[in-house]
This record gives sequence, C-alpha cells and structure tokens, in this order.
Amino acid sequence: MGSKYTKRYTEESKRDAVALVDSSGKTITAVARELGIRSESLRGWYRKAKADRSDDQSGELTNAEREELRRLRKENREQQQPIEILKKRLPSS
Repeated sequence: MGSKYTKRYTEESKRDAVALVDSSGKTITAVARELGIRSESLRGWYRKAKADRSDDQSGELTNAEREELRRLRKENREQQQPIEILKKRLPSS
C-alpha cells in the first residue's frame, strides 16, 4: 500500500537522472542512492528511456506507441458496442 505523500518527479528530472546513469558509468542503484530516489523508480525511467531511443526492433514499444495503442483499443471497444447491439436486434437469416 503506497503512501498518500508519493513524490512526483518532473520529466526533466527523470531525464537528468537517466543521463547521469549513462554518463557516470555507475550502477542505477548507486545513482539512485546519490540522488535520494528509489532505485526501482530510476530503473523504470531508464528502461522507458532506453526503449524510446532504441532504433532497433527490440520488441519494446515506445511511450508514443503505447499511448496510440491505448487510444486505438478504446476506440475499437467504443465501435464494437453498437455493432453488438445491432447484431442482437436484427433477425438472423
């Protein structure tokens, strides 16, 4: 159960922390300890940043692709509802 006083970090501070991991040669845990943030948080930010800048087809989606997928799935659900209603109302041949 999380605290109701969860710390929020700006996108800029997340980017800076990830850049520090890349440039310092230190582990994610060491950098997180120096910055006073949870290593799990920094690890997640690092993975997302790595996926976003990845040029190869690693199979991971970028943040933009995840957002588009969410939007398209929602749109699909909304369009399926009237179709299902019409199927139930129309007599089958």
